Amino acid sequence: SRPMSSARCVGRARERRRSGLNQPYYQDDSVTLYLGDCLEVTEWLAADVLVSDPPYGIGWKANPNWTNAQGKGTKRSSGIPTSIAADGDTRARDEALRLWGDRPAVVFGDILRNRPSNAVHVLVYAKPADAGIFGARAGRRKDVEGIYMVGRWPVGVGGESSVIGTNGRVAGERGLAKRFGHPHTKPVDVMEQLVGLAEGTIADPFAGSGSTLVAARNLGRKAIGVELEERYCEIAARRLDQMCL
Repeated sequence: SRPMSSARCVGRARERRRSGLNQPYYQDDSVTLYLGDCLEVTEWLAADVLVSDPPYGIGWKANPNWTNAQGKGTKRSSGIPTSIAADGDTRARDEALRLWGDRPAVVFGDILRNRPSNAVHVLVYAKPADAGIFGARAGRRKDVEGIYMVGRWPVGVGGESSVIGTNGRVAGERGLAKRFGHPHTKPVDVMEQLVGLAEGTIADPFAGSGSTLVAARNLGRKAIGVELEERYCEIAARRLDQMCL
């Protein structure tokens, strides 16, 4: 099937909301993306493995003293939202995992709190050198996040390191947050490593700006995503649309 252009996606999404129809916001031969609440739009449950970056339950807010590459304050100039929807607790994440059952799932989270109750292993996302400056203690940056493996995963001996790094950058004018307009955008090379942990169709019920979906398509995998906020759904659709072009 031919992908819908991003401009058509936006207009059609508004029409679908008015009509109550649950149709894709974006679709191509590999990726299907829905606009809505993943607890109500449940097509993602047809996938085989879940790979997502859900709200952490930490009530994240941008520090008003943060600056971009020009030294301008985040709230004044970047255009990046200063909070995350549904981040006051982990109820959305936990209910999504409950619906998912005991199938393999990989979800990001804060290492210090609120890990999924049925986590069986934790990987570590080691952020690049321009991240984790705020919140440092004793001269050590806050530059790692947990990646929780949930559900049934094969048990073995040995293997690759549980620490996953990136070749990208997250801050400044060329950083992911600035380029894609989401404060917690994950690097595609990190998401490709996570997508590669298991076979089958990928589900991302908290799709954000679409890094999981882009990674899945880069690896020749099918993916189903859901995103609650239309501004991020549009960004993800544009990223995917540009790849098709």
